[in-house]
Amino acid sequence: MHNVETLNNLLKDEISATETYYRVFDKLCNDTGGLGGSEFLVSIHDAHQDAAFSLQALIQRMGGTPFDDSGIWGAWVKIIQGGANLLGRGIALKALQGGEKIGAEDYEEALQDTELPSEARALIETKLLPAQQLHIRLLGRLMETA
Repeated sequence: MHNVETLNNLLKDEISATETYYRVFDKLCNDTGGLGGSEFLVSIHDAHQDAAFSLQALIQRMGGTPFDDSGIWGAWVKIIQGGANLLGRGIALKALQGGEKIGAEDYEEALQDTELPSEARALIETKLLPAQQLHIRLLGRLMETA
């Protein structure tokens, strides 16, 4: 059950990331009349949603019950939304990138677990961690134009 717990913790992060991107995108677009680079935020949201689905399916195949609530990103939702409300796009993007970096660290930490099943390891190495790293780079580019 240790592996299911590890994957459920990663799932919580993905669920909360999906919620965060939705809220930030909605807030910034509605308050500013548009958001340059919004297609990147939609793409990142969709990637987190896909990651959550992948983790849920893997947890079920391993005989576990996937969580359906948010984890560490839950705190980011309030921070990011508050930053977007007060200081706008640049602060929101920086906070999103910070969340992505934490997510990448969580995936790297999971890969250090020698008991992690090969299917989980492959999912993280080939799909989930590379996506996090791409999100960090995309958000960095967006911040340069903020």
